[in-house]
Amino acid sequence: LDCQLAPSKWMYMKQILIIGNSGGIGKALETAFKDRGDEVTGLSRSKDGFDITNEASVEQGLQALKGNFDIVFVATGALTTPGSRPEKSLSQLSLTAMTEQFLLNAAGPAMVLKYSKQLLRKDMPSIFAALSARVGSIGDNRLGGWYSYRAAKSALNQLIHSASIELKRTHPKSICVALHPGTVKTELTKRYVAGHPAITPDEAANH
Repeated sequence: LDCQLAPSKWMYMKQILIIGNSGGIGKALETAFKDRGDEVTGLSRSKDGFDITNEASVEQGLQALKGNFDIVFVATGALTTPGSRPEKSLSQLSLTAMTEQFLLNAAGPAMVLKYSKQLLRKDMPSIFAALSARVGSIGDNRLGGWYSYRAAKSALNQLIHSASIELKRTHPKSICVALHPGTVKTELTKRYVAGHPAITPDEAANH
């Protein structure tokens, strides 16, 4: 076979772990990986009781997995938490909402990285990826507002950057990356995307 004609077609089947495979983007990612012939393991709160905001849940869930993964993909996250709305001014800040945002969008993925490190391949390229957001950029913040969500995603970006440096010491072929999926049409975003360009979960997953 001439592998140069279609190199991706002849690559070995990858082992993929998706955290949050019951959500809009997570479900689409699972489908996209399976369509290209990869084997997917999924963990989510609604299906498996896997709660990224609870360290014990993360530790138990990941330590129960066997073997190694080529890709660990954290597809969790939310624009808002129950009972909260995106803040338009400082007067709307709530310590409860800010704490919930940090747990869900920053600390949670960091806990997944902490306990999935031993699941990543060392002998071959491996990837840890987490969904972040462009609004987490400090330099690109021109409109203000959305304090809790912005701050949580900014914290996630810093956590991922620091982890990428550490991982290189034990997993020299690794990639540790935060990804901006774009504005995606899901149940979590439908009340906020009006008037803004948005893509489907399938489009985001294939990107």
